[in-house]
Amino acid sequence: MAEAGPSPGTSQTDLDPSLTTRPPSSKRKLRTTRSVGADESSKRPKVGTTTTTPKTHAPPATRLSDLGGVEPCVEKMLELVAMPLCHPEIYLHTGVQPPRGVLLHGPPGCGKTLLANAIAGELGVPFINISAPSIVSGMSGESEKTLRDTFEEAKRVAPCLLFIDEIDAITPKRESAQREMERRIVAQFLTCMDDMSWEKTENKPVIVIGATNRPDSLDTALRRAGRFDHEISMGVPDEEARTKILRVLCAKLRLEGDFDYAAFAKATPGYVGADLSALTGAAGVIAVKRIFQELSEGTLVLPDALEIAGTNDSSMVVDSTPHTPTTEVTPRYPTLAPFASLITQLSSSSIAHFLNAHPSPLTEAQLAPLCITSSDFRAALSQVQPSSKREGFATVPDVTWADVGALHGIREELQMAIVQPIRRPELFSAVGIEAPCGVLLWGPPGCGKTLLAKAVANESKANFISVKGPELLNKYVGESERAIRQVFSRARASSPCVVFFDELDALVPRRDDSLSDSSARVVNTLLTELDGLDSRKSVYVIAATNRPDMIDPAMVRPGRLDKLLYVDLPSAEERAEILRTLMRKVPLYDDAVGTGAAVLIRERCEGYSGADLAAVVREAGVVALRRVLGSLESMDEESAGGGAQERPRVVVMLEDFVRAVDKLGPSVSAAQRRKYEALRSKFAGLPVRVKGDGGSRIDEVV
Repeated sequence: MAEAGPSPGTSQTDLDPSLTTRPPSSKRKLRTTRSVGADESSKRPKVGTTTTTPKTHAPPATRLSDLGGVEPCVEKMLELVAMPLCHPEIYLHTGVQPPRGVLLHGPPGCGKTLLANAIAGELGVPFINISAPSIVSGMSGESEKTLRDTFEEAKRVAPCLLFIDEIDAITPKRESAQREMERRIVAQFLTCMDDMSWEKTENKPVIVIGATNRPDSLDTALRRAGRFDHEISMGVPDEEARTKILRVLCAKLRLEGDFDYAAFAKATPGYVGADLSALTGAAGVIAVKRIFQELSEGTLVLPDALEIAGTNDSSMVVDSTPHTPTTEVTPRYPTLAPFASLITQLSSSSIAHFLNAHPSPLTEAQLAPLCITSSDFRAALSQVQPSSKREGFATVPDVTWADVGALHGIREELQMAIVQPIRRPELFSAVGIEAPCGVLLWGPPGCGKTLLAKAVANESKANFISVKGPELLNKYVGESERAIRQVFSRARASSPCVVFFDELDALVPRRDDSLSDSSARVVNTLLTELDGLDSRKSVYVIAATNRPDMIDPAMVRPGRLDKLLYVDLPSAEERAEILRTLMRKVPLYDDAVGTGAAVLIRERCEGYSGADLAAVVREAGVVALRRVLGSLESMDEESAGGGAQERPRVVVMLEDFVRAVDKLGPSVSAAQRRKYEALRSKFAGLPVRVKGDGGSRIDEVV
């Protein structure tokens, strides 16, 4: 013990008095310093081992041939990334500084991460792939240290690619950052990017690729030249790009016959690459279910099943020639025995019949007739919802032209204004018509303005965004304008798209002295979105109102809502046609009831709108139900006494329509009709009646 004392005493001779006075605290200090040093020494090799392992830096197996529809982005990446990495001598010889960083931004699922992996896999350079949230640590300084170590590792293995996914998680705007740690991480990232110059990397290029779907939330200092020099926008693919993506995705699938990629690309507006990949996966699942069902029902018979049924046992032995699997298959038969017992309990279409008939793996001859058909893809279209629709914002309505009675003249106008430009854009561009026109439907309430907009969207197979005018208004400053910009940005993302503004007069009133500043800003925002710097290509706008005199005049100038269609109250013949459309699902007593109801509507329903006629049909059905319910109650009382009678059937008779007409009157009064006639003469120099229409079209706005 005398020899053990001098060893610590010689190393800390000055601390001997303190050791004698406070030995526990001094020992505790020594222990803490040693433990911290041990922790740091234990942490450093771990970080080094994780960053120096070749597995994390090996280039991915993805190639550029796995991408489709992003040729401009690939060409830009080859220029910015492949050239400096493959031929740095050109930049050294010319003295040109190569790009230091590339920012990929676009909506989720458009292929940003896949493009970065494909570039690295094609070049075969070391690829450091980190997720931005994994850098953030709970301890102070650890996040910055992890960031420094990552960039130091990139320098060590240069030339290489450093890919940071979801970069917006660690580089928010510093003025709006919630915590000081976020500002420190941004500052550290900026200094690390500045250290990637060729002078500090020994002329070995290190290119940083960042990916985000929120580029506006990044700090502005990060997007200047010398850091992220170039930005590549990967938007929602158009129809031609979707065709190429489908060809790439279906290259590994076994498809039946000639597969029409263009038709399915046309039927998938708003789908990004991830949505199309989900579509092919869903089609494969549907095909497997269909194949099992056909095998169980017997509509699809495998080739070997015919041979087994019509040949002797020798042929069956020849088909099961593999010798090694025979020893493995024999123990599996007892496990398949329960399927044989289930056959008597399950239906004939159960998969248990197939599993019992084919316990061993199928041969190549048996697999040959199994493939994915176009019907499987069509069934998958109804199951896969694109990401642009998942917020419940854009849908394709189920209203068709068959659900719209009369209004033939306005149908033709809408057909040429919206439906045909969406279906055949090449013909319109050949004539020089590229900018879509807007349509304003105005007239008395209940005449079918909203129904027409839904039928147009369904006929053109375009996405449909229905916007009620008041729902965009918000009491906070700037929120209403942001909501309008968001509507059009989503419409551009899911183009071709029809945006329908209902009750437009509540959203864009006249800008005069009595209008508040907030309402004026909303009007200005909508005007700039309709005809501003941002392109409105493939975004068609339909608006409806019954107060056109309250709308700002700038809304109806050419280039915005330049086609004004007046939806008038139906005439006598049009009322009969609307009634026939409404009575398709109504059980009538006989055909004479329909004829009599049409005559009744022609003679007694002057001034009724389409909504009024729908209310008449509904009320006639209620009258018929009331009559049948009364007879049913009397029959229940008689059956309780021992008698049994046949239950009556619910049918609508002519007197039911007469009672409904007597009960319901027109919703548009005579005074209101005179008011709309005055508005029509005020808004148009001469109202032009379209034959068989019942409405008029405003050719010139005064």
